[in-house]
Amino acid sequence: MPVRLMNRPICHHCDGFPVVSITTGTRHPDGSRVTLRVVCPVCQGTGHAHRAPAASVPAGR
Repeated sequence: MPVRLMNRPICHHCDGFPVVSITTGTRHPDGSRVTLRVVCPVCQGTGHAHRAPAASVPAGR
């Protein structure tokens, strides 16, 4: 039976691709490319947005 997981919203800054590798244009001595690993600063590499806290409404008048 499939497991139901909560549907978490995708981060709107990285569109669900939280970690990317960027080539610098240079190569290592073995011929492979030098890359930089960059993580989305908003979701910290999870790919999902954090839910906004509920607005606090004062009770009563």
